[in-house]
Amino acid sequence: MPRLQKNDNFIDKTFTVIADIVLKILPTSKDEKRAFCYYRDGMSAQSEGEYAEALENYYEALILEEDPYDRSYILYNIGLIYASNGEHIKALEYYHQALELNFKLPQALNNIAVIYHYQGIKAANQQQSKISKSMFNKAAKYWRQAIYLAPNNYIEAQNWLKTTGRIYNISD
Repeated sequence: MPRLQKNDNFIDKTFTVIADIVLKILPTSKDEKRAFCYYRDGMSAQSEGEYAEALENYYEALILEEDPYDRSYILYNIGLIYASNGEHIKALEYYHQALELNFKLPQALNNIAVIYHYQGIKAANQQQSKISKSMFNKAAKYWRQAIYLAPNNYIEAQNWLKTTGRIYNISD
């Protein structure tokens, strides 16, 4: 099961060694340990652009992982892959599932906002002003939530909210 890492650098090797040691000494079930191995292998594959392999590992981890907090990160990473492949609807589904398990995940809120903002720009370019406004308002809603959780992050989003007059809650 362990993935053979192709681009091992010092940090990756160190993380892998430490994770393996911690995994051996932690009082966790066999399934939890296997879930972590799949998750780790998924992250490794994802970082190398091997998205199909990463998804396989994440789906295996989801089968085994019971902890809602840990599941939220698996779901979030699945959403990242779908978003990077341009499958925005699927990405949104996984980001929302992650948030159902862990509402304090500002990066998921930010990524949802990015997708809505992108859709707003597309609609604006196609002269669909009602759809554009709706998408921009949705983006604003999620960016405000992300910024509330991580006030020092998402500076570009904060600037966009200010310059568009969406910094405060308007009719979303």
